This record gives sequence, structure tokens and C-alpha cells, in this order.
Amino acid sequence: MKVRKAVLPVAGLGTRFLPATKAMPKEMLPLLDKPLIQYVVEEAVASGIEQIIFVTGRSKRPIEDHFDKDYRLETQLQESGKTELLKMVRDITDMVEIAYVRQKEALGLGHAVLTAKNLVGNEPFAVMLGDDIIRTPSTPGIGQLVEQFNRYQASVLAVEKVPMQQISSYGCVAASEIAPRTFKVSDMVEKPPVAEAPSDLAIIGRYILTPEIFPILEQTRAGRGGEIQLTDAIKALGHQQDIYAYLFEGKRYDCGDKLEYLKATVELALMHPEFGEPLGEFIRSLKL
Repeated sequence: MKVRKAVLPVAGLGTRFLPATKAMPKEMLPLLDKPLIQYVVEEAVASGIEQIIFVTGRSKRPIEDHFDKDYRLETQLQESGKTELLKMVRDITDMVEIAYVRQKEALGLGHAVLTAKNLVGNEPFAVMLGDDIIRTPSTPGIGQLVEQFNRYQASVLAVEKVPMQQISSYGCVAASEIAPRTFKVSDMVEKPPVAEAPSDLAIIGRYILTPEIFPILEQTRAGRGGEIQLTDAIKALGHQQDIYAYLFEGKRYDCGDKLEYLKATVELALMHPEFGEPLGEFIRSLKL
């Protein structure tokens, strides 16, 4: 089966970025000249995804507007002869088919994925979190997981190695390596104490899941914080079918954290062909 759809849960309140996110979705925070969520959508499209399913909530209308057609703006750009900007705006609108569904209650990531059930249907699908921006040398982040799904026809989780003193901030896996960078998962633990962590392989915000996850999510009880944890449901799915983890190639920026968001902005700016060099000169000139 082919992975054609990606679920992007964007209903969260973004409280870690208050007050900036009081009236603006955190997914619309700019990283250089694009909002965070556009990087994720572009990654999906570059990986062969044909439909994006946004799981939204209140105050998320700017996300819909960003990917919608803006006749007034396009007309103004066309009349002003700004053809490059006009093409850029139209490309955002035309890059992929998009559907929206509301998560009416903040009941966790597992519940957000379950909310997309009717739009996903009976087929494998990707889940991509907007906090994680992934830069890779070649194949996009979720595209690497699609390749593994095509090989094993089973759910695949993206993982990265993190220092053990940080593992309590992540879900992590107990797994055995079966091929370079590829692991068969035997257990999953959500934010374990360091002494109880089964490995340093942390689960990050990219998944390929089979549709059998949905009936499990329907039966999953609320866990920590009164939320339905996606990790709990995937762990239960592992009792029915194989689960794999893939140590993705590339670098992840945790843009849900203020400091990491700033680091991502600086690092990506320094690699930018237009202003990387002058920004580097400016940084070197600072008397810190």
C-alpha cells in the first residue's frame, strides 16, 4: 500500500511561546521567510504525499488562510509586475490538496490523530508534528520513513539519539537493530526516568502508521495529563503487528522550544544564499 496522506495536528495552544502566540498560531511563527508549518508541508510534498489533513482548533484560521487563494494579493502583485512574488504566493496555494478537521477538545496527540480517522480511511498515513523542522542532505525526513514503510509494510517511527540526561523529555523505544539505522521495536516508554529508559533512541515528530491504529485509539484511555497518548496506542499496536524505528539522516530543530527556535533561525539564516554571508559578518563583529 502507498502512503498518500499526512495528518498534521495543529490544534495546540502554543503556550510555550506566549505572548507571541496569544493571537497567532505557533505554527505560523516565521523561520526566516516562511512560517514553520510551510516547512512541514513542503517536506510532505517532496516525499510524495498527495493530501494534507490539518487537525485544527480555535484560532487556527491563519493556517487555512496561508494555504488558501488570496485574489486581492495576487491581483495587486500582478498589477505591480511582481511576477516572482506572484509565483511564490500561487505555489503555496497549489502545492498539495488540503483538508481540515476540527479537534473540539484538547485531549492529546492520540485524540488529534483519531479525529482524522474519516479523512484518512483504511490506508497507511503519515503523522507530522509542526514543532519539528528537519533538514536532510537528500531524502526528506518523512520520505525516509516512507521508504522504510515500502520495505516492511508496517508502522515506522522516526528516532534520534539524544543524551541520556535528556531522555526524560521524550518517548523512547526498546529496539534491536536489524539493518543500518533500522530497528525492530519491542517496547515504548513515554518520558521515562533516566534510570528506567530502555535506550537513548528518542521518538520525534514523524510517524508512518497503519490504519489499525484507529480502533486502538478509540479504546485507549486517557493517560498522563488527562490526554490520549499516541505512544500508548502505538505500543498496543505492537502486540498485533511489527513496529519499526528508523534513525533518520539529517538534523532536527525543536522549534517548540524558544532557545532551539532561535538557534534554528540563526543556523538556517547562515546557510541562506542571500544573507548568510552578511549575517555571518555581523555576528563576527559583535563584541560578546
